[in-house]
Amino acid sequence: MAKDETKRLRPAALTADRDSLTALQQVSGYAPANQTYTLAALNTLRASLDAAQAAETHAAAAAAAARDDATAQEWAFHNAVIGMRDQVVAQFGRDSNEAQTVGRKKESERKAPTRASKKS
Repeated sequence: MAKDETKRLRPAALTADRDSLTALQQVSGYAPANQTYTLAALNTLRASLDAAQAAETHAAAAAAAARDDATAQEWAFHNAVIGMRDQVVAQFGRDSNEAQTVGRKKESERKAPTRASKKS
């Protein structure tokens, strides 16, 4: 048995396990002493594995789609707020308290540009 069964198996190990089960179906007279390892029990476990992996794939796709939807909504909201700020500036002016209220800097509070002096 494995040392740490909380970590995922490598895909190569699962492929080898599937190949072994497929090969076992060709073995005639296989009758294990432990009923846990019968061909029927192994096929049931393989079907459960396939179902779990399919559910994981569907959940990952749903999570990716939800993430994409949330990203699109974030950008739609952000762009709308930028447009709202522009509308406030257009209506009340760049130096208004209303523009400052919605997050814009007043024109009078901006630092005047200065020329950089040449160093000799």
